[in-house]
Amino acid sequence: MIAASGITKQYGNKILYKNGSFQINAGEKLGLVGPNGAGKTTIFRVLTGEENVDSGAVSKPEKIVIGYFSQNIEDMRGKTVLEEVKSAAGNLPVITSRLKVIEAKLEDPELDADEMTKILEEYGELQADFERLGGYDLDSRASEILTGLGIPPEDQQRPTETFSGGWKMRIALAKILALNPDVLLMDEPTNHLDLESIVWLEQWLMSFKGAVMMTSHDRDFMNRLVTRIIEIAHKTITVYGGNYDFYEKERAIRKEQLLAAAKRQDDMLAKEEEFIARFAARASHAAQVQSRVKKLEKIDRIEIPPEEQDIKFVWPVPPRGGDEVVKFHELTKIWKRDDGAEKLVFSNASALVKRQDRVAVVGVNGAGKSTLLKIIADEVEATSGKLQIGASISVGYFSQNSLDVLNPKNTILEEVHNRIPNSSIGSVRSLLGAFKFSGEDADKKISILSGGEKSRVVLATILAAPVNFLVLDEPTNHLDIASREVLLEAIKNFPGTVMIVSHDRFFLREISTRVFELDKNQLRIFDGTFEYYLEKKQALAL
Repeated sequence: MIAASGITKQYGNKILYKNGSFQINAGEKLGLVGPNGAGKTTIFRVLTGEENVDSGAVSKPEKIVIGYFSQNIEDMRGKTVLEEVKSAAGNLPVITSRLKVIEAKLEDPELDADEMTKILEEYGELQADFERLGGYDLDSRASEILTGLGIPPEDQQRPTETFSGGWKMRIALAKILALNPDVLLMDEPTNHLDLESIVWLEQWLMSFKGAVMMTSHDRDFMNRLVTRIIEIAHKTITVYGGNYDFYEKERAIRKEQLLAAAKRQDDMLAKEEEFIARFAARASHAAQVQSRVKKLEKIDRIEIPPEEQDIKFVWPVPPRGGDEVVKFHELTKIWKRDDGAEKLVFSNASALVKRQDRVAVVGVNGAGKSTLLKIIADEVEATSGKLQIGASISVGYFSQNSLDVLNPKNTILEEVHNRIPNSSIGSVRSLLGAFKFSGEDADKKISILSGGEKSRVVLATILAAPVNFLVLDEPTNHLDIASREVLLEAIKNFPGTVMIVSHDRFFLREISTRVFELDKNQLRIFDGTFEYYLEKKQALAL
């Protein structure tokens, strides 16, 4: 359907990729992966026609419809949420009007055969466009998509300007889905979604008949959907069959094969160069020497991609706290709105968290997960009930608001060193290396960092402090898969207790030993892993 052949793209002196090829087949689900700055977003822009390639070609059918969801959303105002999503259908009103005109013409008994043929041809094309754009069920489909993405029918009549940036991202995603394109390009579609919305989107994409190409930091999401991976790295485009797990294994195998081939080539080159050096001065061997020189000039040298240093995070030894880390009894939280109305978040919540528990806190968006963590971290007071932090328990708390306290004028190194002043510069650099800030990256200013980079800085400072109770609210937001795995390994090796909110199922599956679910203003406790929780929920739903 779409074929990229021998494409090269560069900005100034920086080559993103050269002579790369791939294709998107009808109905296929593809994952697009690669380090930050490798050129993934540029690939999307090339496919939509927003940018051109420097050489090579991108071929696609003339009437193909491409929907592109990016992290840069356009301004939304003047429409309700439902109207905004329906506007994605573009020229549907024009098509509807033209169909009515043609239907009226077809009723004309004096219409000659040639005119009839032309009109029927146009009518057929318009009818096909009308059906593709979902003209028969646009209202219900738009509403269903919005509901699936967490915006219920009662909120779909609200003006778009009353929603925050994160919710506007959901509206923008709903618009692209409602477009029902032939090819769906999605740049991090799960970034602003909660777990329930991610599961809904996953199911929607599974049944979507068009082709999909997406980037995602959510390993589970990629594994469940994609059947091929396109990797952009080290100025090349490489295609792998299979899902993300297969890609990781296959990439490791190919790397080993490349290293072996490079060693064979190096050995061969060394022998040839030794022969040339030994016999270069002998006239009797001049022809052989010249032949080998020419042979070496023609050889394509195997390039080994630079190794990413894999620095392990070493925990500072925290004080040993009591066996009862946090205990709360009949906690109730009611928020008071600006208009004086009250909103019950949860009531009569009781639980005991013990030493070395890994507690996943789950629930739909707005159920009170972040509020519960804020109460435990002493950021917010409960309306009623008792909460007791255990003896010798020191809390390390992370939330998205933590990013706002970073000093934009500091470098990463200065910011982290200021937070842990008793550490040497060398140990701070080692810590930053573990969180993918090696070498000159540690000297970047906070002001120019992305959301994911800021998250890594804050996590590094929290994890470097000698705490024994981590309270983490969405620590995986904006982190790429490599950074998530650094954090995952750190938490697995953490000698203390963890309470975590995350919409990354792979992450929760790997670490959780208990699950606290907030649902319908109540707290329910599942004494088992995240997998156990999902099985129990499924059994209860039957």
